[in-house]
Amino acid sequence: MSYLWERRFSCSGVTKYCCHERLGRKLYGAGDMNKEKVFGFLVALGFLFFLPTVSAPAVEQGQCVDLTTVIAKVARETIPAVVHIDVIQSKEVITPMFPFEDDPFFQYFFNAPGLRRKVKKEYRGLGTGVIMDAEGHILTNHHLVAGADDMTILLADGTSHKAELVGIEAKTDLAVIKITTGGNLPAVVFGDSDSVEVGHWVVAIGHPRGLDQTVTQGIISAKHRRGILDPSSYQDFLQTDAAINPGNSGGPLLNLKGEVIGINAAIVSQSGGYEGIGFAIPSNMALRIARELISKGKVEHGWLGVSVQDITPELAKYFKLKAKRGALVADVAAGGPGEKAGLKRGDVVISFKGREIADATSLLNEAAVTPVGAEEKIVIVREGREQELNIKIDRREEGAKGYLSVLRERLGIEARELKQNEGARDKSGSSGGVALTWLEADGPMQKAGFELNDMLLQMDGARIRGLKDLAERVMSLGQDQRITFLAVDHRSGRAGYVQVKPR
Repeated sequence: MSYLWERRFSCSGVTKYCCHERLGRKLYGAGDMNKEKVFGFLVALGFLFFLPTVSAPAVEQGQCVDLTTVIAKVARETIPAVVHIDVIQSKEVITPMFPFEDDPFFQYFFNAPGLRRKVKKEYRGLGTGVIMDAEGHILTNHHLVAGADDMTILLADGTSHKAELVGIEAKTDLAVIKITTGGNLPAVVFGDSDSVEVGHWVVAIGHPRGLDQTVTQGIISAKHRRGILDPSSYQDFLQTDAAINPGNSGGPLLNLKGEVIGINAAIVSQSGGYEGIGFAIPSNMALRIARELISKGKVEHGWLGVSVQDITPELAKYFKLKAKRGALVADVAAGGPGEKAGLKRGDVVISFKGREIADATSLLNEAAVTPVGAEEKIVIVREGREQELNIKIDRREEGAKGYLSVLRERLGIEARELKQNEGARDKSGSSGGVALTWLEADGPMQKAGFELNDMLLQMDGARIRGLKDLAERVMSLGQDQRITFLAVDHRSGRAGYVQVKPR
């Protein structure tokens, strides 16, 4: 007796393989069949057949899909609403007057720094965007379109249009641009990124390295990834192994229902290419930011008026916490929302808006996307007991005025933002930074060797965007946490790293 495998389809659409007896010659010659061998063979064969026949968990519960067709359907329905963005940006750069002036041999014998000149250069960027509505609003990444002099949008039908900037939001790396075509445009459908689970199948569409309408697939590898890019930004990334390469930025990450659950934003790669680690901004955050940019042209981030830090095993033991999760309140801004709500140093925030708080970053991110003026419930642990408080979210811009006092209290400095020509002295290509205008005698910065007019360019490896950015990051520092500045000496113009211990 031998066996015949027959491929069948169930009513749910999931491919199945059925085994039937077939009379005739035996599998193992003329003798009796070895049942254990046949059973092992059938199990192995069945396992191989079942590998590609997976039900998609991203689809509604109880509904199964055939992966051989669903990805093609998602791509077919979404590609018309995915656009190719071509960006041109002009920048003035400082270069040697002659090619050999930076050569060490020339500098050694002539002992001269060389002449410099300003040259205007054009830089071209390629990326992706998604059409949000029939009016032509397109959601993409801030890092792609910020500072652009010209933006050309290529639609899936082959037509091109010039775009204008609606608004940008650097903290979340999002931007909205707009085209006018005179007709209705296809638009994507946004899904609920909070409902996405690790292991769900996803599809990415974009224009990597200028290759239009590229479709890749993968799964959600992790949620709530933070600390990937600028530590002062609001990060709550979805991680995926779907192939994302340069040029995919701003493109959609979709579930198998064809809903956008993320905006592709970054890759982590040593080679600059795909290594199976990509990140997307959750759609719930992206959609809220985009709507504010369209309606107001800017985004107002919520502010709690506290600095917080993660819970370590040592801190959990000290504060007698049962759970090792939450955000420890390290400082409370005078007159801020936290102080008005009754928060104190040493409180541990374990819930905000009914959501569990895993760490300090999750609390700050939740507050940042909460509408200004909203009154929310916040649950804390104080002296081993849970308490519920009401906190009214303030505007971060208003709170930033109080932040500046943090520089005096914790670092013993006052500062001003650098002018463009001053920033060029660092020769690192960084923009931003601050210059010291006052130093407290025997304060932390003076003890570290700083003097008036010295410049701070980076803090812990991330560029200092300005006074507000520096104050916010100093505010978020925990007690006894050391920081490292990339600074420029105002006398010699030389850059170097200096470690400081704030108060």
